[in-house]
Formats: sequence, structure tokens, C-alpha cells
Amino acid sequence: MSDLAVYDMDRTVTRRATYTPFLLHCALRRQRWRLLFVPLVAVAMLAYTLRLFDRGQLKEIGQHLLLGRTVHPKELKPLVDSFADATVRSNVRPGARSAIERDKAQGRRVILATASYRLYADAIADRLGFDDVIGTGSVIGLDERVHATIAGSNCYGEEKMRMIAEWVEKSGLLGKHGHVRFYSDHASDQPAFEWADEPVAVNPHSRLARLAATRGWAVEDWG
Repeated sequence: MSDLAVYDMDRTVTRRATYTPFLLHCALRRQRWRLLFVPLVAVAMLAYTLRLFDRGQLKEIGQHLLLGRTVHPKELKPLVDSFADATVRSNVRPGARSAIERDKAQGRRVILATASYRLYADAIADRLGFDDVIGTGSVIGLDERVHATIAGSNCYGEEKMRMIAEWVEKSGLLGKHGHVRFYSDHASDQPAFEWADEPVAVNPHSRLARLAATRGWAVEDWG
């Protein structure tokens, strides 16, 4: 029986969000003229706050504008690698490193469950020693090019919990895994917090801090 430790990524493992910085990183190194679209990305973010479309659509718009409608994996890999290296070097909370080391030393299977695209989250997870990644997928065309379209669902909120449950079943752990520890900074992960045996609110924003206090969940400051 395997105990699990499941981590959110943005603002939990990392200090700052990663998606827009990843797109800017790619645009700067691949096609600088795409930076002309940054104001349009800002407009899309405003439209999202007005609930004109959802988070998944916002991601697709941003990727289309700053990375392109499609990109070949050979072009993408060096960009992903350099971004992952920079993230691990300067955007990981010290407490996250300690928690990962502790969970692995306890024999837990350490899993990253993130709304971020796996196209770069996998590389970050690999560098930090995660065993598995659950995240937002990308449509891959017959020509192997990565499309600015989400494959399936955006791994966020209730969908994240559904995807975790799907991963547990596909991994042959349904009814067989042991104690589950779950870490996140955001109340959108309430379904996963309630599923876990040991919910841990990491540097929580105000809504999650109130929820953790009400439910008696642990709260940790990872710096």
C-alpha cells in the first residue's frame, strides 16, 4: 500500500504563477514580434474577470497569441527546458523543497496536480523529483505539432479532483493507496482538500485561510 503526497504547483510549490511567464519566455526566445500581442492577452484576462469565457479558453487564447496556433515539439523542447531550469532556480518555495524531501523520505508517492499545461509542468516536476504529474493536456496533431487547444479538461477545481481520481484508478491504486496528504494555496482545490486524509493549506490566500480555520486543516508557511 502506497501513501500519497499530492501538490498543487502555482503559488504552492512556486512563489509565482507560471503560465503567462512561460508564454513570455517562449515569445522572447522564439518570435519576439509576438510580444506585440501582450496587450491583447491583457484584454483577454480582463474579459475572463468579467466572466466572458472560462480559464481554459483564456489559456488557449494566450498560447495562440504568444506561442502560436501550433508549434513542433523540437522547437518547444529547448524553451521548456530553459523555462523549467529558471523556475527551479528562482521560483520554488524553500518549504516546498523540504516537503518534497520529507514526503519522499517517508516513502510517499509524490504527485504534482496542476492546472498548468503538462507541456512544461512535466519538466519542472522532473527537476524537483516528483514521481507523477496530473495536469492540463494539449491537443497533438497528426503532424505531432502541439496545438493551442486543451485536450480534455482544464485541470482546475472540481476537474482537478476528477482527474486525480481518474489517475488513482488508472494507476491501479483505487481502494489500495494509503494515507493521502494534499497541499495547495487556493480554495479552488476544496474538493481535493476534502478528499485528502491530511489537507495542508500552504501560504493560503484569505478565502482558503478562513476555510482552513473552519475545517481545522493544517496551515504552513513555505516562505
